[in-house]
Amino acid sequence: QLHLEESGGGLVEPGGSLRLSCAVSGITLDRAVIGWFRQAPGKEREGVSCISNSGATIHYADAVKGRFTVSKDNDNNTVFLQLNSLKLEDTGDYYCAARLSGLLSVRHLCQTSAQHEFDSWGQGTQVTVSS
Repeated sequence: QLHLEESGGGLVEPGGSLRLSCAVSGITLDRAVIGWFRQAPGKEREGVSCISNSGATIHYADAVKGRFTVSKDNDNNTVFLQLNSLKLEDTGDYYCAARLSGLLSVRHLCQTSAQHEFDSWGQGTQVTVSS
């Protein structure tokens, strides 16, 4: 059974950094696509970044491109999302999600409309950017 658990959220000033972690169990990362999504207060959940099972294909939403970096540690079955140059609008609950790698592209899976394609979600970790 797939289980994901996020950690690393917190309160940070604009321009600051955080590193989010997503510990995955029930599937090895070399078989899974992992997505990071976020939900700002009063808004729908949106795709942030997704990484393929091999790690060779990564997609970023335009809003975070150049500031966020996704990576993974297959040995520890953990995926990371490094958040740099944080802005007020990055505030929200951040979720990781997993599904078996298949025919759907990472780019497609990272779209807000494709969230239903993921099999399992974590409980989320809160990121607050405030001065």
